[in-house]
Amino acid sequence: MFKKMTLALAVSSLLGATAAQAATVYDQDGTDLEIYGRIAMGFEGGGIKNGVDNGEEFRNFGSRLRITAGHQVSSDLRAFARVEWRFRADERSSPGFDEVRNSYLGLESKQFGTFMAGNYDSYYDDYVMTPFDVYVERGYEFAGGGVQARGDSIGYKTPEMNGFQAVISAKHFSERGLTEAEQTGEGSVIATQGGVVYETGPARLALGYVEDTVRGGGNGEIRYGATGEFAITDGVSARVGYETRGDDDVYGGGFDKIGVGATLAIDSWKFFADYYNIEVDGASSDRNAWALGSLYKLSSNFDMFLELNDRNLDAVNDFEEDMYYALGARYHF
Repeated sequence: MFKKMTLALAVSSLLGATAAQAATVYDQDGTDLEIYGRIAMGFEGGGIKNGVDNGEEFRNFGSRLRITAGHQVSSDLRAFARVEWRFRADERSSPGFDEVRNSYLGLESKQFGTFMAGNYDSYYDDYVMTPFDVYVERGYEFAGGGVQARGDSIGYKTPEMNGFQAVISAKHFSERGLTEAEQTGEGSVIATQGGVVYETGPARLALGYVEDTVRGGGNGEIRYGATGEFAITDGVSARVGYETRGDDDVYGGGFDKIGVGATLAIDSWKFFADYYNIEVDGASSDRNAWALGSLYKLSSNFDMFLELNDRNLDAVNDFEEDMYYALGARYHF
């Protein structure tokens, strides 16, 4: 029951699986090749003003194309690879693909676990904070998929054992090939992250950390996080989360974030609601953010969404801010 409620689809995708709509173009002698894509477009408006027009805009919402391949080496060992590109679907653009989102390879064993290398999303985000990552565009205030990840990384995931699973990943920042003037003075830097997940019946609990290095966009302190998700009924789940990072007065400083939320599923509808209290070190007051969202599946391939979000940035900065809204549709193929 709970697994059907869980919205953390990225967890399974890291194992080399693709979305339900993926098309198998080759499957023979233990080798398979699948293609998945989506085209997503719609309107957005609101958000931060600060003297800038924040009116409506027709835009792209994360359109992408993905190729996943795998080969069954033995009865227990599977090799896999994946590459995924982003493209702008709302207008003509050159080049056609504007970003390599993921590109990695690995080995998966039911007995020994999964090893991965390359450009993949944050384990901390996908396994620890993922219950809150339910919005198409905005409303997620915890760590994102790019936190000390997406490139030059090696990771390991244990097999699931009595409801437990552990993950660990390391990203390497190198200065190889840089001139003395281009170097940061820090030399080679490795940022690790990891977590432990326990799932039993209607409950899922997770705890993890990230070495939030300056080279990777952090402030040099450790980021810690924990979430709990609970299936109250077949159609209602609740979640709670906490994230913190130490303060060193530079690069964004430290913070404490508390989040609570819920998901309601009714037939082809899903509704989301989340609230965050965010305390940033050095700020004069806390920030209270909220998000509401709805998703309607017209078919297994076509869905529509409406999202509202108020980050409440004007509470701690000199921002002019309106409520953000997004309305759009996605076709999965």
